Amino acid sequence: MPNPKAGTVTPEIGKAIADAKAGKIEYRLDKTNIIHCPIGKASFGQDKLSENLEALMGAIVKAKPAAAKGQYIKSCTITSTMGPGIKINTVKYGA
Repeated sequence: MPNPKAGTVTPEIGKAIADAKAGKIEYRLDKTNIIHCPIGKASFGQDKLSENLEALMGAIVKAKPAAAKGQYIKSCTITSTMGPGIKINTVKYGA
C-alpha cells in the first residue's frame, strides 16, 4: 500500500517525478535483512541492467555504516520475478 514513509505518497508531485526520472534508487530490507530492489525490466538490454546493478551495489556499499566490520555483503542473487536465481560475485564491489 502507498505510504508517505516509502515515498509513494507525497504533496510535492513535481519533485517526486523529477527524482524518478533522474534515477532515484530505493531499496528496502525485510525482517531478515535481505534487500529487495528492482533493477529493470525484461525489455531492458544487458548493458542497461548491468549499469543499474552497478548503481544499486554502489549505493548499498556507500550506505555501509562506519561501525560495520568484516564482510558487508555476504551474498547477492539476481532473479526475474518468478525465475531461477543467479549468484553474483560480490568481491568486485569491495563489500
